[in-house]
Amino acid sequence: MDEQWQELKGLSVQVSEVLYVPTLEAPEEKPHPFVYFVDIINDSDEQVTLHGRKWVVREHNGETTVLEGDGIVGQRPVLPPKDRYSYNSYHVLAGSGTACGAFYGVTDSGRRVFVAIPEFGMAVPDWV
Repeated sequence: MDEQWQELKGLSVQVSEVLYVPTLEAPEEKPHPFVYFVDIINDSDEQVTLHGRKWVVREHNGETTVLEGDGIVGQRPVLPPKDRYSYNSYHVLAGSGTACGAFYGVTDSGRRVFVAIPEFGMAVPDWV
């Protein structure tokens, strides 16, 4: 029987900043790139190795895209207790939208854990 994924008390995610960056390359059908800055904070007593992520991106027009995969920006970060991992990446959208999701990994004791990524907005500026 598969072990269930569990939230780990003390493991949290903060999206500290979201920027509209029109100079980034984006496909014609999704011309609006947004850079986001993420901090994954391990205030638990256990070391965690993060293995992957799942994003749910909702566009202003109702379109929803689910992005899931191994690694976090190509890495499997190891977070000792009281440590953090910070990175930035970007989503491209057809217009304004929101994103949320989860990171998942394993503790040193072998427990499968996840942490929710709080929803954040990506608004196309009025000047565009």
